[in-house]
Amino acid sequence: MRIVQIIDSLEVGGAERMAINFANALSNEINFSGLVATRKEGDLKSKIENNVNYFFLNRKSTVDINAVFRLKAYCKKNDVEILQPHSSSYFIAILVKVLYPKIQIIWHDHNGLSQFLSSQKWVLLKISSFFFKGIIAVNHQLKNWAIKELNCKNVIYLPNFTKNENSYAKETKLRGNEGKRITCLANLRDQKNHFLLLRVAKKLQITNPDWTFHLVGKDFEDKYSKKLKTSISSNQLEKSVYLYGTRNDIVNILNQTDIAILTSKSEGLPVSLLEYGLNKMAVIVTKVGEIPLIIEDGVNGFSIPSESDELFYESLITLIEKPALRVNFGNAFYRTIVNNNSESAIIREYINWLQEI
Repeated sequence: MRIVQIIDSLEVGGAERMAINFANALSNEINFSGLVATRKEGDLKSKIENNVNYFFLNRKSTVDINAVFRLKAYCKKNDVEILQPHSSSYFIAILVKVLYPKIQIIWHDHNGLSQFLSSQKWVLLKISSFFFKGIIAVNHQLKNWAIKELNCKNVIYLPNFTKNENSYAKETKLRGNEGKRITCLANLRDQKNHFLLLRVAKKLQITNPDWTFHLVGKDFEDKYSKKLKTSISSNQLEKSVYLYGTRNDIVNILNQTDIAILTSKSEGLPVSLLEYGLNKMAVIVTKVGEIPLIIEDGVNGFSIPSESDELFYESLITLIEKPALRVNFGNAFYRTIVNNNSESAIIREYINWLQEI
């Protein structure tokens, strides 16, 4: 097989990480594994392994004809059989297929809000799906949605996966007191609902002021970001909640962390959750997307309703007061990820599915 992953950028994000994870994993399993970043490179470029054929397309617009022809030429030169566009990058794959019909397209849908696409984007996706050979959905809800709404019968659910990094940088030094840090790995987007985190932080500031929150993720410098920063300031949380922006040394950050959280109001299957598990973190997460299939409340972490401030706070207090429970949760969570979200098992299922279709 000769497969190329396509992603809009290599900035830090879940879909971007999975595009790289697939390219890296497949490089050890198939004849040719490539990765194309269409619009922008980024911090994740350093995560691409040497045996992956990497190409930066430098696409300038949605319909960049020169970029389409460059991608077609890349596919012909490398005798590519399958393009696997992730999330919104399916459109350029469609344009290449029009020019080069032998190419097959496998769309990888990561978007936990796909059901709420604008009407214009929805029509484009519905038409584009006629060209898909198959669809990969990262949660069961998206799988059912694709089967019902799109024009492609070959749909499979494949959970996200990650793997341990054998070596990692040590660039970030978290603020706050050692042994009393709570980290949230999530880009600053409305879907991630950081305002729940701030409400909990305000409660914790009163009862446990020596504990601090550390928000790691891309800052888009938009209305959501400005509102979040204003709320931190107006609630006098500057010494309780710290923003770090995009960071590459996630393992190093988690090694400085005592509790990891996600406050999302919608999700697919967040890659950050898998990273928490591989690093044996005690977690508190919201019951959205596929998260309840990973975290069993009270067994390998706490899983709570997405708008329950009080329950989130109470769970946090429990973990703060019970260090042994944090260790037990972390070990149980690690076993869950190794057993259910291992790279080898998912890649094997993926290749078998491709051979069948």
